[in-house]
Amino acid sequence: MDNNKEDRLQKARDGWSNRGSTRPLFAIEPKEGQRSVWDFPRPPVIEKVSKKVLVKYQDKTIVDSQNALALLETTSPPTYYIPQEDIQMDLLEQVPGKSSFCEWKGKAIYWAFKENKSRAIAWSYANPFQEFEDLKDYLAFYPQHLDCFVGKSRVKAQSGEFYAGWITPDLTGPFKGDSGTGHW
Repeated sequence: MDNNKEDRLQKARDGWSNRGSTRPLFAIEPKEGQRSVWDFPRPPVIEKVSKKVLVKYQDKTIVDSQNALALLETTSPPTYYIPQEDIQMDLLEQVPGKSSFCEWKGKAIYWAFKENKSRAIAWSYANPFQEFEDLKDYLAFYPQHLDCFVGKSRVKAQSGEFYAGWITPDLTGPFKGDSGTGHW
């Protein structure tokens, strides 16, 4: 990576003021058995998920995994990453020409159902930055477009089309993406 790209990357990483070290006064106090997204760190961390993760579309199971990883990042509900061997990959195809860039993970590519290529339902990092190498060959799914479950809990989607956090009963917010959070 050339110096100019490295400088831009470092500037993007340094631009975050919320880093999980201090919970703001407006954050909801977690009850016993809950976690506040305001306590999640930045840079993000990967956590192994001990519960079963299911993703369904029109009553068809496309993910059934005991091997998921959750990415925890300040202000956002976890994003769940599923290994490709636990996904019905024959139902999906890469969306040509669609990509984005994360200052922590690198370049993302997007996936859609073969039957409906107009809407991305998942993304992945084919060559993530070294710190997030564990995400290689995993896909993350948008709960806005699917029925997602962690254990027995049905997931509520994080607000907005850009974010894809999975809100479960064990989390407190407020969450990035909710109305009035654009400055976080």
